[in-house]
Amino acid sequence: MIQILLLVCLAALKVFKKTTPNGKVTVYLGKREFVDHLDHIDPIDGVIVVESDYLKGRKVFGQVTATYRFGREEDEVMGVKFSKELVIANSQLVPTKDSEEELTPIQARLVKKFGANATPFTFKFPPNAPSSVMIQTVNNDDSKPLGVEYSVKTYVGEHIDDKSHKRSTVVLAIKKIQYAPPTRGNRLPSSLASKGFTFSQGKVNLEVTLDREIYYHGEKVSATVIVSNSSRKSVKNMKVMIVQHVEVTMVNSQFSRIVGDMETKEGCPITPGASLTKTFYLIPQASSNKDRHGIALDGHLKDDDVNLASSTLVPEGQAPHEAMGIIISYSMRVKLHCGTLGGELQTDVPFKLMHPAPGTIQTTGGNQNTKPTVQSAMTDDDDNIVFEEFARLRLTEQ
Repeated sequence: MIQILLLVCLAALKVFKKTTPNGKVTVYLGKREFVDHLDHIDPIDGVIVVESDYLKGRKVFGQVTATYRFGREEDEVMGVKFSKELVIANSQLVPTKDSEEELTPIQARLVKKFGANATPFTFKFPPNAPSSVMIQTVNNDDSKPLGVEYSVKTYVGEHIDDKSHKRSTVVLAIKKIQYAPPTRGNRLPSSLASKGFTFSQGKVNLEVTLDREIYYHGEKVSATVIVSNSSRKSVKNMKVMIVQHVEVTMVNSQFSRIVGDMETKEGCPITPGASLTKTFYLIPQASSNKDRHGIALDGHLKDDDVNLASSTLVPEGQAPHEAMGIIISYSMRVKLHCGTLGGELQTDVPFKLMHPAPGTIQTTGGNQNTKPTVQSAMTDDDDNIVFEEFARLRLTEQ
């Protein structure tokens, strides 16, 4: 009996829903996360259900907005705004003006269930739309989050430019995300650096090699460090760090944050003529950086699905700095301390931190956001559809 129930639950179609305060208009989406495959982006496909005789000649319009906030709201003075809100798609949904398009499986099942009151709709992201990213702030929970966020809005009016009323408006927060490529490649990223000294012969050589180029959230990042000391100085200690690099294209600013680190004197001092080979393991996680300002997180819809922002991928032939929005990259940084007079030697090895595409591996560790949510859910036994109330975007009051 338990096995039969599990099979039924697995076969159920999960649909997110949100209804206007007056209960007359309901919007259904099959998912909240839309994947950027580099050569195309998943369309936003849904269904809107309007009660009979409610519109009375009025229409229902829909739009997709991208909000790009790159500064704190409380710092906006003298008319200076630190945010941009762009309408990236809009259209009339009811009555529909689009030509007949082939329905997606989710739309087909919902139209079959709700009948004549149901109208399917589809929005498309522009090709260069940035991924959803949030910049973490601390001790400032009342302000709007920094970063890039998206929402789907439907409202009732006479014209598409009419001001929406809260009682007949639905706003649904969504995310645009990227997954790691199906294969992680065989290349082992590495870096070699050396340091000479003004009044001393010889050099200290540092080589760092990672065991892969792409890591999944929750995995250990492994770095093999080889230190060869042919100088007259000694290496006192070593520090290994995972650094998150953030580039905000709107204001052309860059900053970096350490999201994981360890310092050791094991094997030190590395005296003149000696060498050391050692492997370090670090796990970059958002849970270890909750109280740090400026950490970039994947755009999140609920408190329990927060992880570090994934690396930004760009189409082949395009440089990373040509991307829009907030560009994220990571590197493993190793730093050697050679004493007060000797100074420091450091090198960075870049790598990518991402989520695996669904179905490519059995996800383990970290916040993979794969377990279904059953809170506020209702099961339709006839069509085997599970409806879940749409959660608000954390920290945002639409």
